[in-house]
Amino acid sequence: MSAEVADRAVGAYRARFGAEPDGVWFAPGRVNLIGEHTDYTGGFVLPFALEAGVVVAAGRASGEAITVWSGQDSGAPRGVAVDALAPGLVSGWAAYPLGVAWSLREAGYRPAGTRLVVDADLAMGAGLSSSAALECATALALSDVAGLAVPRPELAALASGAENEFVGAPTGIMDQSAALLCQAGHALLLDCRSGATEDVPLDPGAAGLQLLVVDTGTRHVLTDGRYAQRRRACEEAARTLRVGSLRDLTDRPDDVGGLADPELRRRARHVVTENKRVLATAALLRRGALADVGPLLTASHASLRDDFDVSWPQADVVVESALSAGAVGARMMGGGFGGSALVLARGDLASDVEAAIAAAYAERRWQAPAVTVAVPSGSARRLR
Repeated sequence: MSAEVADRAVGAYRARFGAEPDGVWFAPGRVNLIGEHTDYTGGFVLPFALEAGVVVAAGRASGEAITVWSGQDSGAPRGVAVDALAPGLVSGWAAYPLGVAWSLREAGYRPAGTRLVVDADLAMGAGLSSSAALECATALALSDVAGLAVPRPELAALASGAENEFVGAPTGIMDQSAALLCQAGHALLLDCRSGATEDVPLDPGAAGLQLLVVDTGTRHVLTDGRYAQRRRACEEAARTLRVGSLRDLTDRPDDVGGLADPELRRRARHVVTENKRVLATAALLRRGALADVGPLLTASHASLRDDFDVSWPQADVVVESALSAGAVGARMMGGGFGGSALVLARGDLASDVEAAIAAAYAERRWQAPAVTVAVPSGSARRLR
């Protein structure tokens, strides 16, 4: 997170409220190295935090209203009394920070009246979990302003609850856990059933590699219904197979063949095989064998494309063109239907891979995608 973004948030707070904020808090976006659509089935994920994210300048206010405003929003600040917060009351981006205030209140952590101004250097809708970054920066700000001592794993669960119940996006716990728990130079192996975590070394530069995040330019919305459809299919598959969740089949992949419905069979097959890929990737990282992770990333993409049906044309083109230029692995990221792709490439070939992706886009007369080098970074924190 650049100091410029924090300065901008502080300046906007001063201009909007005529006072100094009590502090500035930051939460990062995340890249999920591997493990898509496994978190809400109680499975395994392996995200890492980015340098970019969301900042919140916040200050105590008289009264009991939580007031939010963004420098990117031309509208007036939105303020709601703490006791009046309820699911369905707020729509748009403001539902995320106000949902966190509601979730804290519901858990017995009552926020104080607070004014918050939001800014970011993280692309929205690019599959980098900007919503969770906003939630987690807000959660830290509200907790500190009110003097609330909330353990980080619990804070991640409360932020996730805000997205599920207040906003209405049926996501899992991964994004908030990544924002609040990741360590620099590591990925976070998270067991979404037990909550157990392990910091797994991830240093692409030391291995002579680069992790490239390619913003495909196609935006996605997790509340449009398609994400929820995939979740329901996984739940139905688990019920049909008489297991608590598809996580139970990680060591019994052949059981998926017992599903008569071909669509449910494909959905379940992705989840079961993806869990195994996550565990295999973590094992390779413990041995310092990042280059050997490449085929697992590519297999993950094929599974998301063919079995889970959540890829999109731009992501497929990124993966195909990157591999043809010598990338060791590539896959779509996030919930699907838009966002970003991840490419693992040798450092000396990274520019060739970028050029191949740009050429493939140009051939289709698509606008050139933005490509950034992802560096595994630290978790949410107070900046000032």
